[in-house]
Amino acid sequence: MTLSLADKDAIRDVLTAYAHAIDRRRWELMPQIFHPEATFAFGPISGSWQDFVGQAQAVINNCVATHHQLGQMLIAADGPDAAIAETYMTAMHIVPPGYPLPTVFPDRGEDYSAVIAGRYVDRLVLYRGEWRIMQRTGIYDWREFREIGAANLSAVPQEARGQHDAGDPAWPVAAAWAG
Repeated sequence: MTLSLADKDAIRDVLTAYAHAIDRRRWELMPQIFHPEATFAFGPISGSWQDFVGQAQAVINNCVATHHQLGQMLIAADGPDAAIAETYMTAMHIVPPGYPLPTVFPDRGEDYSAVIAGRYVDRLVLYRGEWRIMQRTGIYDWREFREIGAANLSAVPQEARGQHDAGDPAWPVAAAWAG
């Protein structure tokens, strides 16, 4: 069994919407990304997708900024209404001093960049005619902490920076995707 190009494209959209939702802190998009009974496991975060959102908010909302970059993907059919996918990712996090979750990122007493490279292994299913993640397993391939030094956005005008609200220029794109 093979997936149509339209199905693969729709699956890529769901996986991309996840990266957008995390980085822009669009938690309200998660019900359109995950199946209602989905599970999630990546390092210290695991449970239902609803548990994941609560845990991810604690991790992400305490970061200054995040950037999830998706790479190559393998997508294959896994039954008539199911698919499996492996997606390479690099996730960058600007961690502030006093970060409250040392089991996730240590407090180094200054802003630093925590970079995680890994993969998402997903099982997706058709739910009410739309592809949704049913099970996500995250895999670490490597992780490092980098000093930021002068490499920050302090000299960039506020209106040119990514936002976590409707002021971000990409906000309408995800809103249109979500319907």
